[in-house]
Amino acid sequence: MANATYQREVINQAGLDMLNLSISQLEKAKEAFVNHDSDLAEEVMNIENRVNALDLKIEKDCEKFIALYNPVAIDLRFVMAIRKINYDLERIADHAYGISKYVVDVDKKIPANLIAAVEFDKMFATILLMFESITDAYENKNVKAARKVFKKDKILDEINVQSFSIIESEIKKDTSIIAEALLLFSVVKKFERVGDHIKNIAEEIIFYIDAEVLKHNKKK
Repeated sequence: MANATYQREVINQAGLDMLNLSISQLEKAKEAFVNHDSDLAEEVMNIENRVNALDLKIEKDCEKFIALYNPVAIDLRFVMAIRKINYDLERIADHAYGISKYVVDVDKKIPANLIAAVEFDKMFATILLMFESITDAYENKNVKAARKVFKKDKILDEINVQSFSIIESEIKKDTSIIAEALLLFSVVKKFERVGDHIKNIAEEIIFYIDAEVLKHNKKK
């Protein structure tokens, strides 16, 4: 059984590595986008290979763990949760890649007033706080930290909804910024999706620790 414990720890550590790598990728992509730094964007795109390799390793390690140890109860919930968490982290890294590709492919720096108008910095700061919560939840089996994510995701949803009318009015004021405005709108949408993936991760952590299924739960 000691071997199973060791293998579980290997998977757990790989999951944490994936979490840290995804956060790093998104931080770099945001910085590259705001500063129109194509070198940093290229770096994010190159590191995508490392993300994909780690994604495959976690998937194989989880399959091996199930085949070798036939886990039950919390061990089974752990390996099921890690597989789903890994999927969401890989998708977050994909969004970082997509944002970086915009920077490389489209030679347009987004005007600072446009970035400020859609509360872009508030949106990203909220994402970082959500990442802090799930990192704490993951490392310390802290269900309370995982639950903090849900309220913060509503902030992202609100900013995303408002961004359309804000961008529309900015374009009406200055039609020469249409390309930049649409690009910014695409990144805001990606940030909103990142929030959804973080929320999924929080749900999986709660499922693994407390055996509580939150997916599809609706408040009456």
